[in-house]
Amino acid sequence: MIPFRNTWPYEMMEGQLYVQECPYCGQGPVLLPLKAKELDDIRGMRKKRLIVFPCCHTPMQIVDADDDYLLSSKPVRKV
Repeated sequence: MIPFRNTWPYEMMEGQLYVQECPYCGQGPVLLPLKAKELDDIRGMRKKRLIVFPCCHTPMQIVDADDDYLLSSKPVRKV
């Protein structure tokens, strides 16, 4: 079972990924340095991807994704 505290919702618009709010500093909306085609490689845990949030420069290791959520290797929510 995937731990909910390691997930963060995202949205896709015109091939670019956004989050409504940064899980680390709270700024929003934030354009992620990740393209839709890169996300396809991550799905199914085929590849991992390290992204750095441009707002606060905090890194997040993404290990999986679905149509709504990114799965991080570490908790990003306070549950």
